[in-house]
Amino acid sequence: QVQLVESGGGLVQPGGSLRLSCAASGIIFSVNAMGWYRQAPGKERELVADITGSGRTKYAESVKGRFSISRDNAKNTVYLQMNSMKPEDTAVYYCKSRWLSSEYWGQGTQVTVSS
Repeated sequence: QVQLVESGGGLVQPGGSLRLSCAASGIIFSVNAMGWYRQAPGKERELVADITGSGRTKYAESVKGRFSISRDNAKNTVYLQMNSMKPEDTAVYYCKSRWLSSEYWGQGTQVTVSS
């Protein structure tokens, strides 16, 4: 059974930082591309950052220079370090694994940026 479990969400002030984690089980983690997506109220889910099994990364323009995605294949975990956070970063953040035609999603974790 595949499980992706996100953690690390919460309330942070503008300009602050959070680190999200996504622990995976039931997949061959090292071959999967892993992505972080987010969905704000009334908006479509969007890609935030993605990292391939070999470590190649890509980011949404809105988070470049502020967010950083990384992975630890020994721990089957992908991370999203979020710095200089803005109110518009408020959303539910989801983790997704991708390999060939197989995709799995986590349940999401709420991130709220507010003073």
